[in-house]
Amino acid sequence: MTTITIAWIALPFFLGFTIYLLPKLDRYLALLTAIASAGYALQLFVEQSPLTLELLDHFGVTLVVDQLSGYFIVTNAVVTLAVILYCWNSPKAAFFYAQAMILHGSVNAAFVCADFISLYVTLEVSGIAAFLLIAYPRTNRSIWVALRYLLISNTAMLFYLVGAVLAYQTNHSFSFESLRGAPPEALALIFLGLLVKGGIFVSGLWLPLTHSESETPVSALLSGVVVKAGVYPLARCALMVEELDPLIRLFGVGTALLGVFYAVFEKDTKRMLAFHTVSQLGFVLAAPGVGGFYALTHGLVKSVLFLIAGALPSRNFKELQHRPIKTTVWIALVIASFSISGFPLLSGFGAKVLTAKNFLPWQTIAMNIAALGTAISFAKFIFLPHKADGEEAVKPGFWPAVIVLLVGLFVANIAYYEAYTLKNIVKPLVTIGLGWSAYLLIFKRSVIKLPRVVEEFEHLIGGMSLMLLLLFWMVMA
Repeated sequence: MTTITIAWIALPFFLGFTIYLLPKLDRYLALLTAIASAGYALQLFVEQSPLTLELLDHFGVTLVVDQLSGYFIVTNAVVTLAVILYCWNSPKAAFFYAQAMILHGSVNAAFVCADFISLYVTLEVSGIAAFLLIAYPRTNRSIWVALRYLLISNTAMLFYLVGAVLAYQTNHSFSFESLRGAPPEALALIFLGLLVKGGIFVSGLWLPLTHSESETPVSALLSGVVVKAGVYPLARCALMVEELDPLIRLFGVGTALLGVFYAVFEKDTKRMLAFHTVSQLGFVLAAPGVGGFYALTHGLVKSVLFLIAGALPSRNFKELQHRPIKTTVWIALVIASFSISGFPLLSGFGAKVLTAKNFLPWQTIAMNIAALGTAISFAKFIFLPHKADGEEAVKPGFWPAVIVLLVGLFVANIAYYEAYTLKNIVKPLVTIGLGWSAYLLIFKRSVIKLPRVVEEFEHLIGGMSLMLLLLFWMVMA
């Protein structure tokens, strides 16, 4: 298993660089990489035997491969597979597929890291690959959005690296466990870096513009997989260092509420999905012990929703009310919206039930409010007008990609079949009903627009400083 794991980590990078040598095979090599990752992840679920690899003795540089990793890895595999299928008949250059593979490989590696140095390397590589994919159209807008993403990411990782060094000085180890007994400043700096990379709480306000302005397949990758490279280590830290569990759960609750608050009032389809990514990442951290299953469900749902949003005739919800979309596209949109709202028969139902069972008492009310906000947000999609010959802007690879992701939502539903009790079924249905009623009676007519000033670049950098002060206060308390 050790040899297979090392080969699996190296494969995306090897094939990514091979694409430059054999550009005519770019799609096939990329497809092979995604399938190999899916096979490796499924093997983890079949064997269910955790693997720990020490890369450097006495420094705590360690890889941990277990079921938590498996959920994140299979998410990366399926989303990447769908994106490749979506781009199959597009004129994307070999450069695009090569960078997608490097991004895939670096994110995979991040999902097995259990130390701060190897995680730093993987996050930096993924950041550069994501930057190049965001800038791929080479328009002035895309280049600015990409540079903004890169600058914010690099600033955050600088704080993170300083924190990792301080933690090492205390315990002479780079392992996540070195946070136990580390000085407050080390914990605050490391957490700031990971909160920014993962799009958590106010540190994630860079995310809506980046995800909404990227090309459709890149948005699907960013929202479905890339941000989870910053969330996974937080969940892993909560499991390895019990003292950090309450702090991470608190950030999860705050993130879920902040993201859904913006999503409810957002009038732009892609920005609404991006804000909702922030909210759903909060659910992952609110119950880190079972966050892997929720991350899988969210990755599949959000990727398919971004692909579908790219096929709609407009990004403005008000305009879409007067421009009926094609019924087939609407059905796919409704299935994905049902899943993320927690409707039975789809994996979103099991993920929400399992996550709710692992909430602490003080989290329950806040997370129920976030779930209600989710139902309100996605009622915007569910109640869009549609007809058999409605408008669409479907790309040639659209349906294969969407079918892969939607089938994944039905198949993943099997992972927690114990959720199907009468009590568990009734609660989400009531929540969805209340959300739809609130949308139709109140929010559909709402003209409130929340200010975007906090998303401006200078305020995002200033927000990091304020977040750092907050973290110092929380750790010292």
